[in-house]
Amino acid sequence: MQMIAQLFRKKWRFALIFTMLAMLGACSSTPEKRPQTEVRHSVGDVASRVALRQLGVPYRYGGSTTTGFDCSGLVQFSYAQAGLRMPRTTSQLWSATETVSKRELQPGDLLFFNVDGKMAHVGMYVGGQRFVHAPSSGKTVAVASLTSDYYDKAFVRAGRPR
Repeated sequence: MQMIAQLFRKKWRFALIFTMLAMLGACSSTPEKRPQTEVRHSVGDVASRVALRQLGVPYRYGGSTTTGFDCSGLVQFSYAQAGLRMPRTTSQLWSATETVSKRELQPGDLLFFNVDGKMAHVGMYVGGQRFVHAPSSGKTVAVASLTSDYYDKAFVRAGRPR
């Protein structure tokens, strides 16, 4: 009987030591590595941020560089910087986009406006009912509100590049 009691105490001590070592091991282990979430931006989002960096650049008819932009040149330049080739003129841009409703607008969507009775102006949506564009001679690249009286009345259509 005494031998059984000694054996039981040895097993109990072994179990206690084993449990303590396991607990210490668990405390010192490195935490499970979680995959880092990668933030991916759409091409339109990148293009709209590029366009916003051009604020203050002068309007220049036919311009598509940082020395001067017209409306379609700003769009073409911004999308090129984001990695997407876009056509050069407003009417070609119209053809290169799929119609989206105002409710579905996302940064980078193109906004087409009627000026003097014809579709002749394009801007790029940046969010919050605002868009960036190269307005006209004597002005600079600027942000305007889609809800302003002028642009609300002149708005023809929004399009997302294909």
